[in-house]
Amino acid sequence: MRGEGRELTSDKPGFSPLAPRPSSLGRLLGVDYGKVRVGLAITDPERCLASPLATYIRRSAEQDARFFRELVKVEEIVAMVVGLPVHNDGREGEQAAAARAFGEWLVGTTRLPVHYFDERFTTVEAESLLLSAGLTNKRRKARRDRVAAQIMLQSYLDSGSPS
Repeated sequence: MRGEGRELTSDKPGFSPLAPRPSSLGRLLGVDYGKVRVGLAITDPERCLASPLATYIRRSAEQDARFFRELVKVEEIVAMVVGLPVHNDGREGEQAAAARAFGEWLVGTTRLPVHYFDERFTTVEAESLLLSAGLTNKRRKARRDRVAAQIMLQSYLDSGSPS
């Protein structure tokens, strides 16, 4: 049920063809973009495992920038992977455009490369996992975005995209 396992690149806004592909070492930050909440996941430095990190509640552009600059510094992030919510047929809609715009903003804010990856069904899979764990609706909501980011980022790693 995970994404289609392919890195998404194009000449659309938010993709930088000049951004180097992430090297095989260093932590990646997975980003499950939302207008209100942003799910975050992180890899180990060797990029074997993705773990949920946090759910960031968006505030102002200035506060968001400060948060992400501090996060990449403290966690020693070398690149980011933003999930793209594409349609089942592979087309990108408004939500994907918003995620690309957020990725472009992250590049400008952190000066780190951003890559995009198909995140189809990650929120559904995260909800299913959290339901099977017996969590209440309130606890599921608090964790859903970061678990979706973890699923997307692990799929990115499993696809071999970081090499």
